[in-house]
Amino acid sequence: MSYIAVIGAGSWGTTLASLLSKKGFDVVLWAREKDIVESINYRKENTLYMPGIPLHENLVCTDNIFQAVKKARFVVNVVPTQFIRTVFTPIKDNLNGETIIVSASKGIEKKTLKTPSQILNEIFNKNIYVLSGPSFAIEVAKEKPTAVTLSGFDRKERLLLQEIFSTSYFRVYEHDDPIGSEIGGAIKNVIAIASGICDALELGNNARAALITRGLHEIMRLGKRMGAKEITFSGLSGLGDLFLTCTSTLSRNYTVGFRLGKGESMQEISQSMRSVAEGVETSQSAMELALKLGIEMPITEQVYQVIYGGKNPKEATMDLMNRALKPEFY
Repeated sequence: MSYIAVIGAGSWGTTLASLLSKKGFDVVLWAREKDIVESINYRKENTLYMPGIPLHENLVCTDNIFQAVKKARFVVNVVPTQFIRTVFTPIKDNLNGETIIVSASKGIEKKTLKTPSQILNEIFNKNIYVLSGPSFAIEVAKEKPTAVTLSGFDRKERLLLQEIFSTSYFRVYEHDDPIGSEIGGAIKNVIAIASGICDALELGNNARAALITRGLHEIMRLGKRMGAKEITFSGLSGLGDLFLTCTSTLSRNYTVGFRLGKGESMQEISQSMRSVAEGVETSQSAMELALKLGIEMPITEQVYQVIYGGKNPKEATMDLMNRALKPEFY
């Protein structure tokens, strides 16, 4: 069947590659690390990112990205946002004109302030599709029921991709707002850091509910300014992903926030984590984007100050609560 290249062998990339292999597709997974390549090819397990989770026997892994995309009809990006440009630029002339690209990364690139699909569109000059929604890799790998959304501009190709990714346990919806999906997927990680801080400080359920709700407003405010549809943020890639990431210890971003709230430094946390917590980098990009577009994002601003300015989380909380009073909707 159709040849699919999945670029990025972290937990999410590995999970998607195995899911597609189970459906009978010819899938090649690209990993930078040789030990991951050997582990997947010979043990059918990603011992670095998903130890103990068996992968489909037909899944093949390589550290040669040119080989991975050589005959690809579909390319799935699962590279951390800050590395997308360096990974994909060398292969920009190796994809044929009919190759369909799907991005499953979440974040905003520093300096350029572009989303993953915008970066890939700049490199390949073609429409990019976005797969996003509330989906912890470990639960999908264990075939627990999950629903996500696939967005892009060409409905015929969206419907094709919807069929390709859907399984009995991985339900895929489709719609036409990729930028809205990406803004929801990016900023929710920043709000999740704030949620972790909130729980670490034992501020209570009321505080967390308020934080998630006002965080959604920040996501909507930024998304709408960037041309997204408001309804997108009430869906899986908006509210759904935000709620999941802000309320579970499986979330790397929530965990970063919790540890910050307990007094650890960002340096200590970074050195002890193998997987990237995208919200750390995204808080800086989002703050710059908010300033550039003239948008108020107070929660994002306080998370940025805690991470990059060394601000005390308790002080950040007080500054949020003591802001000037205003209407709820503005």
